[in-house]
Amino acid sequence: MARRFHFLIFAFLALFAGISLCGVAASAADEKDKSSSTYSEKEFEAMALKLRQKAIESTRVPRVETKAPPSSLGQGFNRYPWKRDVVTTVFWIGERPTAHNPVPNNKSTWDANWARNFGGYDNPSPSARQNFLPKAFTPRQNPFYCALPYNDVTRGSTKQDARRIIPWFKDVFIKPGQSVLKGRWIAIHHGGRTCFAQWEDCGPFRTDHSSYVFGPDRPRPNLNHGAGLDISPATRDYLGLDQNQICDWKFVDAAAVPDGPWKNYGANNTFCLLRQGKDLKIYDPNNAHRPPSGSGSWLKPSLMGTPLKTSPVGARVSPQLK
Repeated sequence: MARRFHFLIFAFLALFAGISLCGVAASAADEKDKSSSTYSEKEFEAMALKLRQKAIESTRVPRVETKAPPSSLGQGFNRYPWKRDVVTTVFWIGERPTAHNPVPNNKSTWDANWARNFGGYDNPSPSARQNFLPKAFTPRQNPFYCALPYNDVTRGSTKQDARRIIPWFKDVFIKPGQSVLKGRWIAIHHGGRTCFAQWEDCGPFRTDHSSYVFGPDRPRPNLNHGAGLDISPATRDYLGLDQNQICDWKFVDAAAVPDGPWKNYGANNTFCLLRQGKDLKIYDPNNAHRPPSGSGSWLKPSLMGTPLKTSPVGARVSPQLK
């Protein structure tokens, strides 16, 4: 009778741990066979508690350690937070005004001759593009560009709030009226792919929404379903995006931009300038600041050896950066 009572205690403890009675009984039988002896009351109870603890441990979710980002991304990738679930629209250099895009894109907020400096019309039609580039010409500026709804300059002067709200302002500011935003890099994530682009214009629709661009606010309602990010055809093609889809985006330091087609073209491209031996403090001051606690070579030009135009699909390098 005592033996049966002990077994019932054992069964109750096993059931409490979330394992089947037959499984625990089998484990107990295995232990008994191994010892080839009968158990005392204390031994039986100790064995039951041991199996119970083992069963509890087996039901716990394993701990997952968060690993640091790959060293190839360099410093500055995690310095700024992601902006999640942002409606994203496509715009292009040379775009004519429409009901949903009242401003023509022959010039940008910071470049009165944007289309001419780019080299022509950045035709968004898939049939007019190859390897993320327009077929008609090789762009003279980075085809991976974007727009966000804030401008730090108004009427030739730097806005009073710019010094306070722009995180990198004091690191790159040169003189009043010169933007500290133009050319800065952002990461854009959609559908498991991450693309990198330079900030070259302001929009969609607004140039004053600093509490969204640099703060916690959401994009404000507008004609494009509350869109908060404009991207170029090259960026669209890399991400496989349609119009008015959802993306995540964040600012990144140039030192954190990995290799990819966004490093290959453009006189305004940080990495093209580096390959040419240009001094970034003169030609790209907004990306010339060395991150704090840097060591070694903090910013490198692209390591890609194959030009895009010799590849049928371009350089499909896309780290999974969620």
